[in-house]
Amino acid sequence: MNKGELVASIADNAGLTQSQAEAALSATLDAIQGALKGGDSVSLVGFGTFSANERPAREGRNPRTGETIQIAAKTVAKFKPGKKLSDALN
Repeated sequence: MNKGELVASIADNAGLTQSQAEAALSATLDAIQGALKGGDSVSLVGFGTFSANERPAREGRNPRTGETIQIAAKTVAKFKPGKKLSDALN
């Protein structure tokens, strides 16, 4: 499912127009992104928790040459599914 299909599904299930559903989805994603940038986590009970984790700098290897390279530290998004979501998939 891509974003367009998700918007269409939201519109059908919530009785919204396509543009209203797209605006709602965009606002939700922007709110999650803003919270993660601010260092907060977003917990949706039953669905899961979004959080930001710091990855430290580390050494890696170029697989082609075998040369050792430095990989910079960065912040990555993490998602931990909730029990309802996990149970729905199994």
